[in-house]
Amino acid sequence: MKKKRLAILCPYPFGQAPSQRFRFEQYHYALEADGWDIKTYSFLNQSGWNVFYHEGLSLQKLYHLVLGFFNRWFLMTFIWRFQKVLIHREASPIGPPIFEWIIAKGYKINVIYDFDDAIWLPNFSKQHQKIHRLKAYWKIKYNLRWASQVVAGNDYLASYALKYNQHVRVIPTSIDTNYHLKRNVKEGHKPLVLGWTGSHSTMEYLRLLLPGLEKLSLQYDFEFVVISNQEPSFTIPNLRFIPWTAATEIKDLSTIDVGLMPLTDDEWARGKCGFKALQYLALGIPAIASNVGVNKNIVSHGETGFLVNHPEDWYASLRYFFEHPDASYAMGMKGRATVEAFYSVTSLSPTYLSLFNS
Repeated sequence: MKKKRLAILCPYPFGQAPSQRFRFEQYHYALEADGWDIKTYSFLNQSGWNVFYHEGLSLQKLYHLVLGFFNRWFLMTFIWRFQKVLIHREASPIGPPIFEWIIAKGYKINVIYDFDDAIWLPNFSKQHQKIHRLKAYWKIKYNLRWASQVVAGNDYLASYALKYNQHVRVIPTSIDTNYHLKRNVKEGHKPLVLGWTGSHSTMEYLRLLLPGLEKLSLQYDFEFVVISNQEPSFTIPNLRFIPWTAATEIKDLSTIDVGLMPLTDDEWARGKCGFKALQYLALGIPAIASNVGVNKNIVSHGETGFLVNHPEDWYASLRYFFEHPDASYAMGMKGRATVEAFYSVTSLSPTYLSLFNS
């Protein structure tokens, strides 16, 4: 039987960016088992990814931008060989949607457009504030219009997509529960470990926790673990920084007793898909999360963790686990069951595969 050919266009190299890992990369095996021959084409190669979000290095960044565009133009010479194309977020980080137009309108290829953030809103890191106007945030509406199908990470994103395309399906960010298995158990009476994982782009949200953590540090013994690609640029009480690596990700997350996901209540945050909370719950770790966007669907208040409505409420939610040291295990197990039922790759695979066979 002749294999079906699928091209995936994405911003970053395979296995590096959370949005890619939890949106489409985890479904590779299921797609291949369903007869799809998959080729992934990232705009940045591994070297480009390594330098792009660091301060300075302007010439290296320019080189990788030019290389990325060269590779995209070369891809256009043979993209017509694929039956379907999945575009995650955008085909290129700056400029108008030229490549999307060529694929969808020029070659008339069936495009599945996937997005998991409110990327129509200006949002940029300080490293790229000088060039963010080149990002052309307006192009998402054209990417939505030209797609045969749109996959949104939550209802808020779907409501925006429906303005431009009626073929919209919500598929939440998913977790491979066979991979996300807690690797160790808390030993003896070691201090409670609070933790957060994420990229440099979301680290500023940790500032919301600082008043509560500083107050806790005067009363209780604890450790605050940050797992990220960059170390925080501000002081956090009792901080232990762990550089993120794919090889140790689950082992490092397993050291956490309570996982945290602070957010501000704004349009950008409402578009987020809650992958931090999902990761914690999948590992049997209760989550304390801001009551913003999809978090209220993922975390059951008082059952699998707590939802925080105001910055001053973080202290009370955190303090609960110091006063009830046995609560984290029971909440974590309920959270694990929630992820298995509604947010796992296993439970969502049939829905995901149907996108490519329609």
